[in-house]
Amino acid sequence: MFERFTKDARDVVRGAVERCEGAGARTVGTEHLLLALLDREGSRASFALAALGLAERKDAVREALEETRRRGGLSRAETDALAELGIDVSEIVSRVEETHGVGALSGGAKGAGRWVGRPAFGRGAKRILEQSLRMALAHRDRRIGDEHLLLALTVHPGPVAEVLADHGVTHASLTRVLYGGGEAKAG
Repeated sequence: MFERFTKDARDVVRGAVERCEGAGARTVGTEHLLLALLDREGSRASFALAALGLAERKDAVREALEETRRRGGLSRAETDALAELGIDVSEIVSRVEETHGVGALSGGAKGAGRWVGRPAFGRGAKRILEQSLRMALAHRDRRIGDEHLLLALTVHPGPVAEVLADHGVTHASLTRVLYGGGEAKAG
């Protein structure tokens, strides 16, 4: 399937691996794909993100992803659901970090062993890659571009889609920008 990816999409995948390695993580996650997309310039996805006003708010997205990692990857919806059961995730995070260091639930605790070797793609990241093919086919695009990776991230339930939606990037808004429907077409 990788041969169907455009250069921009391949660069995003490579960037996600680099982000993962830089964080010392064992698996490439959906957040690494989004971070790699945020690093891009001059691609269809970067133009679409700029059209949706995210270009000026990339740091806010990075901060929101970092906060999600601190919660062990739980989305706000999952945190709220646990709160309804009487489980205070913030309190748990605080206690774990008191004992094991800041970022302990994200694998970023001080003194934590760093992963050495080539990271594998996690289940969520694999699903995004597969979904990007479906997105390209649905729009009758022959190749999978970085915009298809971004579209796939908006429909994959979880923290990344939640962070994007919180910043105004939904599947509907992104589709409008990329493929028309009242707004200028990106790229």
